[in-house]
Amino acid sequence: MREFWFRAVLRIAFVALCALIGYAADLLVPALIFACALLLIGSLRDQFEIGRFDRWLNSTGEAELPEGGGQWEFLFAKLARRERNARHQREDLRSRLERMREASRAMPDGTLIMSRDELIEWLNPMAEEHLGLDGRRDIAMPILNLVRQPEFAEYLQSGEYGEPLSMPSPRQPGRTLQLRVVPFGDDQKLLLTRDITQLEKLETMRRDFVANVSHEMKTPLTVIHGFLETLEDALPDLPQEQALSFIRMAQQQSVRMQRLVDDLLTLSALETDTPTPEEQVDMRNLLDIVLVETRALSSGRHTVSLTVDGAPGALLGCARDLRSALGNLASNAVRYTPDGGTLKLDWRVVDGGGEFSVTDNGIGIDAAHIPRLTERFYRVDRGRSRETGGTGLGLAIVKHVLERHQATLQIDSEPGRGSRFTVRFPARRTLTC
Repeated sequence: MREFWFRAVLRIAFVALCALIGYAADLLVPALIFACALLLIGSLRDQFEIGRFDRWLNSTGEAELPEGGGQWEFLFAKLARRERNARHQREDLRSRLERMREASRAMPDGTLIMSRDELIEWLNPMAEEHLGLDGRRDIAMPILNLVRQPEFAEYLQSGEYGEPLSMPSPRQPGRTLQLRVVPFGDDQKLLLTRDITQLEKLETMRRDFVANVSHEMKTPLTVIHGFLETLEDALPDLPQEQALSFIRMAQQQSVRMQRLVDDLLTLSALETDTPTPEEQVDMRNLLDIVLVETRALSSGRHTVSLTVDGAPGALLGCARDLRSALGNLASNAVRYTPDGGTLKLDWRVVDGGGEFSVTDNGIGIDAAHIPRLTERFYRVDRGRSRETGGTGLGLAIVKHVLERHQATLQIDSEPGRGSRFTVRFPARRTLTC
């Protein structure tokens, strides 16, 4: 501004000087006319520069500020510097905003911003999915008009946001959402949504697991405790044969508990992230072991046979885990096949991959139960499972072993006609001779 006023003073001084020179030379009128002409030219130039500046102000986009002349040069230069700084700041803010939007889009949780009137201002794709909203259509719409859950409306209007709200998903049946409201800014609210369906399933599984283990342990412990009390109180008066019978039954229950503990430890080890050993397992040897153990468990009550199609070859994996998985399938067939039934163990190589199957003509399984058979402690008939000595963990162990070997389990069964359990190993784990 000092330079602007300095130039204005110079113009006034120039007019005064012209007037003095004209007065001294007796040419006052021509001198004044000359001075006025120069002032008019300067004024026209000023109007020209003002017009250019006005056009720049009214322009759209990122038009460059024109270069000024004369006294406008320094003003335009200052404006140009300020415009460059402002443009850089805008670009930086735009870049930061875009990064924030990208980060919010990548978040596994939903994020939604509401105004003080609970109108939707912005939301990320995960919030759209969780709440069934449309990020373009539903902006500026009241959220309570779109999410019509009574518990959500009560939570939002209560103002008590210390604890999150869990509720069924309004658009995805069978899924559960956890919602939390965080007030911020000028009476705005941030709504965070999270899908906790899997967490709830895991918590339910944990509770069921604890309850099942407690129940499974309680029964044999009660039996053992009862026998010991009886022996303690009446041992001198009990016939030796009866006392031995009590001891044998207590021993059977202790074996049952030991089997349950062993299965729990096996399952716990399989659920860790420890990689599966890559050793070559001789399938001929493994199948013979499973056959011997199956016949020993059957004790001659069933006809047990093994068929090997061609050279059995080998499998890449853990021999101990594979023996446990295949043995569990065979022992289940023994337990659920009446005396006099038949069990067939088969091994063959199909399209480069190994296939092991156990076929029986036992009681069979209703189709409604098949999808849940590999759940821990799931039993089709709880009473019969306990009678046969099962722990309810066998097929869960099979499932984890097969997952670690990238194998699949197929179950085909019909009540009263028997079952067929088929395991298929991928070609990359099957070595043929």
